[in-house]
Amino acid sequence: MNFLKDVLRGVLIGVANVIPGVSGGTIALSMGIYEKILFAINHLKKDLKGSMKTLLPYIIGIIAGILGLSFVIEFLLENFPAPTIFAFIGLIMGGLPPLGDRVKGQKVKWTYIVAFLVMLCLVVIPTSLGSSIFGAEKNLNPGFASIVIMFLLGILASSSMVVPGVSGSMMLMIFGFYNTILSTVNICVKALVTFDFSTLLGALQMIIPFAIGVIVGIFLMAKIIEKLLKRYPLATIWGIIGLVVASAFAILSSNKEMFVGVTWLMLLISFVAFGIGFFIAKKMSYKE
Repeated sequence: MNFLKDVLRGVLIGVANVIPGVSGGTIALSMGIYEKILFAINHLKKDLKGSMKTLLPYIIGIIAGILGLSFVIEFLLENFPAPTIFAFIGLIMGGLPPLGDRVKGQKVKWTYIVAFLVMLCLVVIPTSLGSSIFGAEKNLNPGFASIVIMFLLGILASSSMVVPGVSGSMMLMIFGFYNTILSTVNICVKALVTFDFSTLLGALQMIIPFAIGVIVGIFLMAKIIEKLLKRYPLATIWGIIGLVVASAFAILSSNKEMFVGVTWLMLLISFVAFGIGFFIAKKMSYKE
């Protein structure tokens, strides 16, 4: 039962990484499993069996969420953008109470406030500037240069996924590669289902370097964040709170078009979706 529940948590993390502005790390944090996953990643060498036992259900869920539900998320974002986005904001906001408990009763130092504001601005400023700085969507053709770019994009995306409050998909959108990567993933899935191996092979030439970059980025950022949590626990938590709070702004800013032509009924449904997301975060939260 716990294995299945962890798979479902992984699905939520995977789906979150598909939506621009939503951070998979924040979803993990809201469910209380962030540091558990971080510890397992950083102790793969020391305890391979124990770490893989912890990570396996999440890995299965994340892959299922990204590959299996990317079509569903595309459909929901296209047809019901507001409720979908508000459901994920609810999931994210569900992680604030546990974080608040960790700093409750502690003296608020100026360094904590600085950490909060710096992390808040780290998300808010790039999101506000967005594609006006980095340009329109770009396409890549197979070749060595594209392989290197996909590898670096994988590091960028995964680093953002690991850091709570920073969306990997949002970063890809800012740099103009979000649609390219999402469509390539969907091509892989369609080719696999239809046994179109020639198309699959072509798509994998782009996806494999990206996947390798994702793995490298995850290990790199996991190690950095674990060290920060050990050496500067309260300042790091305050920084994470800043990232989480900024996430709501990032999601709304990245999806402004969802408010175009929205009705009062759809707004009501969106607030209900927010409540459902918050409830799910609470129910899916990890307890020792």
